[in-house]
Amino acid sequence: MDTHTYPVTRTDAEWRARLTPEQYAVMRGHGTERPGSCALLYEKRAGTFSCVGCDQPLFESKLKFESGTGWPSFNDPVPGSVENTVDRSYGMIRTECHCARCGSHLGHVFEDGPPPTGLRYCINGVALKFEPAA
Repeated sequence: MDTHTYPVTRTDAEWRARLTPEQYAVMRGHGTERPGSCALLYEKRAGTFSCVGCDQPLFESKLKFESGTGWPSFNDPVPGSVENTVDRSYGMIRTECHCARCGSHLGHVFEDGPPPTGLRYCINGVALKFEPAA
């Protein structure tokens, strides 16, 4: 059980009112969207991807890349915006990433990404909103 307290907290009812059923299942229930199902997978404009749950800026578009996995992928998050925990679900050991401000599940990070970091933050698009650069 996660006992970490986040700067942004909401009741379950508040989360359900703020998020769509799919966003709630992914972000609060640690689910996964169907690969290739989110329009943000194809977003190529300059801008920032933020958390739907609390508006925290998470990823800059300049670090987004096409991984071929069906989910938006990034080299590295905005410093301090994402925290990682060990995920032992489904008989696997993976590194889960979640929003450092509200604790919402975003996706997982893998060590098979391109240079310079070698990381692939594989993020559920429904957990993100995109703001184009001005």
